[in-house]
Amino acid sequence: MNCGLPRIRNTSSGVRRVTQMWTGACVPFLLATLVACDSGTTGADTPQRELHPPMAAASGVARADGGKGPREHRVIPLRSMSGDVEILYGDPEAAGEPFVMRIRELPGTVVPPHSHPVDEHITVVQGTWYFGLGEEFNPQLLEELRAGTYAFAPKGSWMFGYSPDGAIVQVHGIGPFQIHWHGGLKTLDDRDAKSTFRFGRDEQVASTRGPGRIAQGYASGKIIQYEIAGSNGERFMVHEHELRSR
Repeated sequence: MNCGLPRIRNTSSGVRRVTQMWTGACVPFLLATLVACDSGTTGADTPQRELHPPMAAASGVARADGGKGPREHRVIPLRSMSGDVEILYGDPEAAGEPFVMRIRELPGTVVPPHSHPVDEHITVVQGTWYFGLGEEFNPQLLEELRAGTYAFAPKGSWMFGYSPDGAIVQVHGIGPFQIHWHGGLKTLDDRDAKSTFRFGRDEQVASTRGPGRIAQGYASGKIIQYEIAGSNGERFMVHEHELRSR
């Protein structure tokens, strides 16, 4: 994994926490500190460059433009989001067509290394998002993007992200906005999910962020995270090694 020496460009407590977590165990593979050292992986035969639609790992996608056509005027204020993705303009999967969408990143989310076949324009519109470039997740390369910050990633770039406290990111570009997950992608919906995930859907768990019920699981390479529906209705992400059954 990228164990590079560059320092983090800020000293936010969120990045300090993930840096300490990643450098404190399983030295040969920094990613392994995000999961139990003996956790299952996606397997050697998992496609490393498989193409996925942009919404393949989204738990809720909605149009926020009222179904307006591409030449119709629209004003779409920033609101709280109940799903993962809101489409503001166009169709991200349509080749050669512009699109704009907002993506909600839950607290605790780690976005594994991935790339897109098109340029990506990123603006953080709420919260703080951490963004890095590289084929392997390296917390030392994360840059802090506060609300109002813009970032650009040229097509084919490998990138990763982290959201310690939750954020909303607005993305625009020219489709098709497809995703190459560097370590493949598995969820609890896969038939062979038990070979990767230690916990199952609807299982009651305790975590470092509080108790809750498992709503979904995501695995890419050695990164394994679960989406948790908390007891107070909140949702957050936790790593597998941070969970225990209740």
